[in-house]
Amino acid sequence: MNCCRPIDRNTVKPVVDTGIKRKEKKKRKDEEKEYVLDPKPSSLTLAQKMGLVDAPNAPLTTSEWQLVKKRSEQQGDSSQPCVICREEFGIQQQVLLSCSHVFHRICLQAFEKFSGRKSCPMCRKQQYQTRVIHDGARLYRIKCAIRIQAYWRGYIVRKWYKQLRRSVPPKDRKLRRRFFEDKLQQINDRLVRSCDINIDELFSEMDQSVAESRRVLQQFERQCVCTISEEEWEQIQLKAIQREVLDCPICITPLHHLSNTMFHAAAEGTDGKEKCGPSVRQTVLLSCSHIFHYTCLKAFEDFSEGEKHICPLCRSTYQKKIL
Repeated sequence: MNCCRPIDRNTVKPVVDTGIKRKEKKKRKDEEKEYVLDPKPSSLTLAQKMGLVDAPNAPLTTSEWQLVKKRSEQQGDSSQPCVICREEFGIQQQVLLSCSHVFHRICLQAFEKFSGRKSCPMCRKQQYQTRVIHDGARLYRIKCAIRIQAYWRGYIVRKWYKQLRRSVPPKDRKLRRRFFEDKLQQINDRLVRSCDINIDELFSEMDQSVAESRRVLQQFERQCVCTISEEEWEQIQLKAIQREVLDCPICITPLHHLSNTMFHAAAEGTDGKEKCGPSVRQTVLLSCSHIFHYTCLKAFEDFSEGEKHICPLCRSTYQKKIL
């Protein structure tokens, strides 16, 4: 039993050979084809045949050119820069001389033109033969491929490392904290982007909520206000005396010029005004046990904001008593 499914010829698209790949492959082979650059030598004259005149050197055979090229590869001439221009061969045409030295074709032509003679720039060999090769271009393509692979591997590793940093928290304490802060910020940004928020309306609601909370707290503070008895005022006054603060914290001047008498009078429970005289500035005692000049505290209350006043030192609400 044949278990293979039958092929539907209506769904299978035929592969059309356009010949572009074959043309490109053939063109590349033609470009990399090596050939002798020297013109074909003319036939020998009668004098050269009879030995009366020296005949020119016979052109090298294919096997002899292979030996010359092998010697050049062992020397590593194609992997090194051109001796004339001191630049890499790249994809430009190279010329191999019969003395196994390699140069750029245009560099050798320029050297022959300006020197006026046909001699190797390296070994000074006369009447050399030349052959076009492509070893430098082949090595250059390999070098470029290696460089592209290295850059691609580096890109893949950097991408993998960034993904790792985004997914795995680091062990360092500071970096770990920053990692979770970035995560929280990303979540917050996604939530903000996913919601259609009117900023002005949001701020207006926040202001209304804060105002309502402040009003409730003020009502609660009014309800919690209790009257301080005389005994409690004496305890608060005794606590203020134990601090031994003789200057007003607002104007930084003495509370009175008979401070010792005032404090002794307060300790004895008598009125210090009778001993201090009419020139003494009135002082005021707060329920938080801080003492100020009455006029200084009044000026502070006039310039402060809010219905409920707070102590300039401890920032707490207070009740006051004029001494």
